[in-house]
Amino acid sequence: MAIHDRAGKQAQQGDLVNIPKLMSHYYRLLPDASDPAQKVSFGTSGHRGCAFHRSFNEQHILAIAQAVVDWRAQADITGPLYLGIDTHALSQAAYLSVIEVLIANKVQVLAQRDDAYTPTPVVSQAIVAANRHQTGEGAVLSDGIIITPSHNPPQDGGIKYNPPHGGPAEGDITSWIETRANHYLAHGLDGVRRVNYGIASGLSLLSHVDLIAPYVESLAEVIDMAAIAKAGVRIGVDPLGGSGIHYWRPIAEHYGLDITVVNEAIDPTFGFMPLDKDGKIRMDCSSPYAMAGLLVHKDKFDICVGNDPDYDRHGIVCPGSGLMDPNHYLAVAIDYLLGHRPQWAKTLSVGKTLVSSALIDKVCTAHGVPLMEVPVGFKWFVDGLADGSVCFGGEESAGAAFLKLDGSTWCTDKDGFILALLAAEILAVTGKTPAERYEELVAEHGRSFYKRIDSPLNPKMKAKFGALNAETLGASSVAGDTITAVLTKAPGNGAAIGGIKVCTDKGWFAARPSGTEPLFKLYAESFVSDAHLGELISDAQNLLGTALKAIKL
Repeated sequence: MAIHDRAGKQAQQGDLVNIPKLMSHYYRLLPDASDPAQKVSFGTSGHRGCAFHRSFNEQHILAIAQAVVDWRAQADITGPLYLGIDTHALSQAAYLSVIEVLIANKVQVLAQRDDAYTPTPVVSQAIVAANRHQTGEGAVLSDGIIITPSHNPPQDGGIKYNPPHGGPAEGDITSWIETRANHYLAHGLDGVRRVNYGIASGLSLLSHVDLIAPYVESLAEVIDMAAIAKAGVRIGVDPLGGSGIHYWRPIAEHYGLDITVVNEAIDPTFGFMPLDKDGKIRMDCSSPYAMAGLLVHKDKFDICVGNDPDYDRHGIVCPGSGLMDPNHYLAVAIDYLLGHRPQWAKTLSVGKTLVSSALIDKVCTAHGVPLMEVPVGFKWFVDGLADGSVCFGGEESAGAAFLKLDGSTWCTDKDGFILALLAAEILAVTGKTPAERYEELVAEHGRSFYKRIDSPLNPKMKAKFGALNAETLGASSVAGDTITAVLTKAPGNGAAIGGIKVCTDKGWFAARPSGTEPLFKLYAESFVSDAHLGELISDAQNLLGTALKAIKL
């Protein structure tokens, strides 16, 4: 995909979404329940869509909310539901719609005071804390809904469900909710209960509480905040207009940290954002183009951090070197944690997605810690983080979480706050930035060359990815090297990867459809050189193109 000529440049008026039009379409356009593109569809991070395309409208949210209520009833979940929301325009409308359905169904709802923003990790951590002592028969368990399309463009909306373990819902749950919601859509919302927000907001079932202070005050259980304060690490923060913007000041005040928020803008058009590589506004904190506004500050602070709108992802910027590759930071974070968390048992596993860098494998081997390699999707780490058998779970797309200092569960969803603060802890304790620590890992384990390419994908082609395997690929070598493995299931848990991974002794490539956008993602890593990486990618594209074209559905 070619880089847009204005990538990294400030958005212009013509790039901005018409918010009044978007909101009008949310309420007035009705989805066609017979059109797959307009049905409820839970990908790796819940249901996402756009009101303009009739894929995220009021009817979708009412149907999904009622389906969640129905799931809770059959699963005997009777505790309060934590409701989170990010700063996308459609999130506010969906927030009110969800409340109307939950309250009509007599669900106790806990939301932030003043209907303020609540990030994904805060909801997850609150669920984990609430359920920690709820065990055995008669347990009153809590769960949560977060209304967010993550880093997606401003015109998009999203909603996801976190069951009582606090993390992303498993496939069987999301499939159940999706099917139920689509049933409601197909039957004109018959069976969906709803009470007007004006009434719902005055009922005792809706409680507005402070979710900020409990989260902030608990951070010392997972991060060495005292070390950061003692070292006087100067931290620059760009919230990218996201839901965590009101958390940084309380964090600074509570722990005596030197934190400067360099961008305090909240704007549903996200007009303050630089354009991403494809010319779209996208709050992707792993993209140097989207993070251009923070990168200008990289030499003014000891460390700079940015997060996406729901704060489940992180971007780490170091003086001199700039934005770290997400894979590089994951390797550094894992290496540091394994060497600086003495209370963690040596039997714990590290979890990574199978499209993450093989440098992580080498780090785990060096520490003598088992590696668990799973498909893309943070849901695969939830059980391990919940029972404390996985000390760290991370995705190549800059999302991760890890255990508390004492080895107990912090949260079971991605937490951009703790990964950002960990970068400051690493600098405070080692005297070196994460970028400098990465170069030390390279000196020890060798340098690798990694790239991800996103390409457009239509529904027909997407369906063909499920048929990719060693036979349909029909190749014995790639980039001049013998293929040693063709994977369609993850070695860590045997789950289908939704695509294919091809390995040689000198590198690998993998391809899979995106679970959140109409794209397919090609990943490749060479252990030889950048030129070899180019060969891997070129051969992979040719092999995939031929194989997909030959598959008949």
